[in-house]
Amino acid sequence: QVQLVESGGGSVQSGGSLRLSCAASGYTISSYCMGWFRQAPGKDRELISAINTSFGRTYADSVKGRFTISRDNAKNTLYLQLNSLKPEDTAIYYCAAKVGPGCSGQWSNPYWGQGTQVTVSS
Repeated sequence: QVQLVESGGGSVQSGGSLRLSCAASGYTISSYCMGWFRQAPGKDRELISAINTSFGRTYADSVKGRFTISRDNAKNTLYLQLNSLKPEDTAIYYCAAKVGPGCSGQWSNPYWGQGTQVTVSS
């Protein structure tokens, strides 16, 4: 059974940093595309970053240059480093494991973590 467990969320002031972790079990993250989504109140869930099996990374424009996705295959854990946080980064952040090869295409029925809240105050 696939389980993704996020941790590391919290409340910070604008300009602060956080590191989110996503520990996976029942699923080898090195073999699949992994990603981070976020959902702000009243908005749709959006993909903000993904990393493929070759460590290729993609970022949404809204987080490019501030967030860094990484993966530790030995620990089977995905990370997201959040720097220069802004109030508009406030959201629930979800780790996701894509079903199927590669990071391209739709994320149809991915495996989801439970989410971790990030709150940024001005």
